[in-house]
Amino acid sequence: MNGAINFTHTFSHGVEWGWPIAVYLLLAGMSGGALVIALLIKYYKKQKDSTPLFKAASLLSLVTILLGMVCLVADLERPLLFWKILINYNWTSVMSVGVAALCIYIPLSFIMCLYAFEKELFAFFENNLKFVKPILAIVMKILNPLCPFLIALCLIFAVTICAYTGFLISVLVRFPILNTAILPALFVASGLSAGIGGSSLTATLFFKENHHSNDLKTLHTIEWPIMWAEILLIAMLFVSLIIGSDVQKAASIAFQSGIYAKLFWFGVVGVGFCVPIVLNFLLGKKTASSLVTFYLSGFASIIGVLMLRMFILYAGQTYHINI
Repeated sequence: MNGAINFTHTFSHGVEWGWPIAVYLLLAGMSGGALVIALLIKYYKKQKDSTPLFKAASLLSLVTILLGMVCLVADLERPLLFWKILINYNWTSVMSVGVAALCIYIPLSFIMCLYAFEKELFAFFENNLKFVKPILAIVMKILNPLCPFLIALCLIFAVTICAYTGFLISVLVRFPILNTAILPALFVASGLSAGIGGSSLTATLFFKENHHSNDLKTLHTIEWPIMWAEILLIAMLFVSLIIGSDVQKAASIAFQSGIYAKLFWFGVVGVGFCVPIVLNFLLGKKTASSLVTFYLSGFASIIGVLMLRMFILYAGQTYHINI
């Protein structure tokens, strides 16, 4: 094995997984993260009714995972044959296991939307498409007794979807930045962060939730430990490279110079971490409590997670082992 790093070739001819996959990784993580946080808050606070946060997280979860599937299919060389992936499984392949998990998670996220918008759906079908109302009534009569079980199952698969995106690219053994056990944990933490940001914005923009409400205050409290966990995991990834083999040390240059270092320091650290911290802790309580700060902080967190996905994906494929 030649231990040199090749800076121009990855799988076969450059970066094979480009920005559509990075967007998919963001959307899948946001989808799982939003449901995990919303379901845990619902359980912790023993909420029986559908709160604006639960509605926002459920809707966001379904929309983002479906949009993520569009990005994933569009990136295939032959997208019209994507259905073959759904009927041919190799249980030793992380991708096949992930596809199976998605086939379970997507219907579960749809069921969470049914729970969240049950009253609104019945009201809508009362005046429109009345023939659907009795069908919906039968469906909900079947689902309601199963609610605790389905919520627990959804929680498990939401975490699985967050982690699976990290496992998916961490199995690429020729790529030091990608081939690390830290990546799945980092993707779970960053998925939770994107889910919190997305759920907060969706709840306030579309469901009239006050940004000072108890649920959003709880989200805001959870947000900071998760952010520090992200920072710690990124630091662990960097340290594992600089104290590793010659190949890993060479790959650590992605954090230090070049276009990927700029993407990391300005996008991930600057926008994703520094902007929310400055807005919420360094500009005073009045600024931190404003609606503009709330929106800016939420958008910055989501952009930071996207930049993290972009950095890991592009830098990870660029610095690899020659065999």
